[in-house]
Amino acid sequence: MKILPILFLFFSLNSFAQSYSEQIAKHRESYKQDFVKDNYAPLKEKDLDNLHFYDADSNYKVEATVEILKNEKVFKMPTYDGTSKEFYRYAKISFNLNGESTKMTLYKSNALANNPAYKNLLFLPFTDQTNNKETYGGGRYIDLNVNDIKKKAIEIDFNKAYNPYCAYSDGYRCPVPPEENDLQIEIKAGEKLYSGEKKHKK
Repeated sequence: MKILPILFLFFSLNSFAQSYSEQIAKHRESYKQDFVKDNYAPLKEKDLDNLHFYDADSNYKVEATVEILKNEKVFKMPTYDGTSKEFYRYAKISFNLNGESTKMTLYKSNALANNPAYKNLLFLPFTDQTNNKETYGGGRYIDLNVNDIKKKAIEIDFNKAYNPYCAYSDGYRCPVPPEENDLQIEIKAGEKLYSGEKKHKK
């Protein structure tokens, strides 16, 4: 039995796990600092200790097959304040997660379609079986980009799933994840429930 190759594999895998955890830690630190920099954000620096996340888990980073949709009509996606925002369905994605075959839909904002800074932004809102228990009951979001699609595939990292502003405060127009993105599995990755007191926007 050759010990050296096995040891090399062990240390390689361990190194990958550490580097991935570090990558997610940096992403989350940047995410927290965005609140501090944005005067319109619901949280301030003193609130950041009330943000909680699952441990980084690379099993929740998947490669999804992408089917671009054609001639989709703009529709009104309801928001939690009773209004709506205009989106259109951009693509269907399919992937395997923890042995489950899963399909979801990516959306594009109609309002941002002509804004050069955001025209390639893709929106992935979803609900799952952790909602109202370990995660925000209104679901979570993942931000992606059209340029992330390579050879009809895109990487979906649920470790980067985040709460809408409505998880922290009222007074925001947070889209309600459509039923077609209601996952019948637990996504134990990304942001958890906020433990601070919910704020009231003035």
